[in-house]
Amino acid sequence: MTDLAKKCAELIYRSKNIAVLSGAGMSTNSGIPDFRGPNGIYTRANIQNPESIFDIDYFYEDPSLFYKFHKTFLEMIQQAEPTFTHKFLVQIEEENKLSGIITQNIDSLHQKAGSKKVYEIHGGCWDNYCLKCGKHYTQADLSKKMQQESIPKCDKCGGIIKPDIVFFGEPVKYLGVSEKIMTRSDLVLVLGSSLTVMPAAFLPSLTKGKIVVVTKGTVSTSYLPQDKIAFIVNEDLDTFFIEVAEEYEKMK
Repeated sequence: MTDLAKKCAELIYRSKNIAVLSGAGMSTNSGIPDFRGPNGIYTRANIQNPESIFDIDYFYEDPSLFYKFHKTFLEMIQQAEPTFTHKFLVQIEEENKLSGIITQNIDSLHQKAGSKKVYEIHGGCWDNYCLKCGKHYTQADLSKKMQQESIPKCDKCGGIIKPDIVFFGEPVKYLGVSEKIMTRSDLVLVLGSSLTVMPAAFLPSLTKGKIVVVTKGTVSTSYLPQDKIAFIVNEDLDTFFIEVAEEYEKMK
């Protein structure tokens, strides 16, 4: 693995416009479980019909199911801490090498780590707003409200508050910006994503540079141009990027 870590460090060192696509595997080491597993969030929240949680029509009809889930989810992500890899991305952003992080995650751990250029294409929990008047609420505001209300309501107009999460039936966010970031990039790091969910899966193919994929498990290469793939690493992200960071520091 050291050879691949060194190659990755070299690519990062030479690059000036790095784009990142991050998926669920990015948050595993933060202690956030999957949604559907035996110890997953749906099980912990005692959700019997999880397919309705992120259905926008169902939310408008009865938001209580979503908030039953969201109370458990928020407690988890508030306890979760950014990983070594999250923090490494902050470092290369501060060095003006990182042009943007496009994430499929809704846990806002990139922002918690300190990253500024984060584009949550499936939305996230960082921001929340009233469906009626549009008033915005922070994650802390909503969490406080959820301790007192089963369905959080707006202080201003009494409307229902909705996290800025993309539900099924809603368009993804920041697609145009994400495409521009990828098109201008000279290196794409795909971290913790299996590249099976569209439209995120096709974004790395837009780069003019190389693509490095680091994730545990199977990766779909259906949308990856073979000539642009530098390498694919089936490895724990932090284990790999601790080595990358060590090699990278030697080059500076």
